[in-house]
Amino acid sequence: QVQLVESGGGLVQAGGSLRLSCAASGRTFSSFGMGWFRQAPGKEREFVAAINWSGGSTYYADFVKGRFTISRDNAKSTVYLQMNSLKPEDTAVYYCAAHNLPMILRRQSYEYNYWGQGTQVTVSS
Repeated sequence: QVQLVESGGGLVQAGGSLRLSCAASGRTFSSFGMGWFRQAPGKEREFVAAINWSGGSTYYADFVKGRFTISRDNAKSTVYLQMNSLKPEDTAVYYCAAHNLPMILRRQSYEYNYWGQGTQVTVSS
């Protein structure tokens, strides 16, 4: 088991930046692959980024490539999502998630075993 708690969301103007954090507790953090997803009102949850156990491999949705960066600090049991050049369409609740195959990058929400409660990101135009 692992518990995930996101933080760092808020209101930002278009073109601005935010850094989301997701702190994990429970099992050894490096035993999980991690991901970020988001869900906008009236839309399905969608994949944003994934990272393997070491941080050496990452994968991004096309719509965030070049703007968002996922990283992790296993000593702090925390995964991050640095979001730059934010757009109004990035407005959503952002969730971090963990799965039990740490060497694999996963993109589908059903492949993740544990979820945080989410943090709201609002980008104003």
